[in-house]
Amino acid sequence: MDTRIEKALEAAIAAFEQATQQAPSNLTTQLKTVFNQEENFLRKVDLMDAALDEQPTYESIREVIFDLLLMNFFAADVEKLEEDYLESAEWEQIEEQTIDRGTELLNLLLYLKECADEDIEPTLDDFLKEFLLVDEDEFQDEHRIYEPMLANQLLIESDYAAIKKVAVSLLQEQELAELFYPMMSFFAEQQPSEAQFQNYVSLSDDKPFDAAAYALVITYNQN
Repeated sequence: MDTRIEKALEAAIAAFEQATQQAPSNLTTQLKTVFNQEENFLRKVDLMDAALDEQPTYESIREVIFDLLLMNFFAADVEKLEEDYLESAEWEQIEEQTIDRGTELLNLLLYLKECADEDIEPTLDDFLKEFLLVDEDEFQDEHRIYEPMLANQLLIESDYAAIKKVAVSLLQEQELAELFYPMMSFFAEQQPSEAQFQNYVSLSDDKPFDAAAYALVITYNQN
C-alpha cells in the first residue's frame, strides 16, 4: 500500500470518527487489508464495499474511500502489472464498470501527486487551467463541473466562513456541490493548524464528510 495513501486513509477515518463523536472502529485496519490484497481491482472494490456494508455509519465517505483505492492502484498495483496495462482492453472494461464510482476528489489527488512528482506548489489556478485544462475547447465537461470553483477563485484569499457561504448557495444537482467546501478550503489553507481545522469543521453542515475530505487531502499533500 502506498504510504501517502495509507496516511490519508487513516486521517480521513479518524477525522470522520471525531466529527461523529464515535469510538474508533476497526474499519481502518479492514481497509488497509483490502488495499494490500493481491487481487484485481474489481475484487478489491467488492472487498471494500463489503467492509463498508458492515459499518453503515461510514456510508457518506464510501466513494471518497473508492478514490483512495483507485489512487493506490495507480501508485502501487500497476507497477506489478504489464507496462501498458492501463491501455489494455481489461482496464477499459474495469473503467466502464466503475464509471459511476468515486468523486471529483480523485482529480485533486492526481493533481497533488503530479505536484509532488514535479516539486511544484499546488495552486487553484494551476489545478484548473494547467491540470484540468478547463479553458480548452475539448475539456468543456470539466469546465462545466468546475465552474463553481472558476467563478469563485478569489475565495482562496478569504476564510472558511466565506467559502461555506458560497458552498451552501450551490444547487445540490451541481456535481461539485458536496466537495466545494473541502476542496476550496484546501486551496485557501493547505496546512491548517488544529484550531483552524476545528473552525472549518464547526462551520460545516455535514461535519463527518467535510472533516474526512479535508483531512484526507491535507494529509495526502503533506507526505
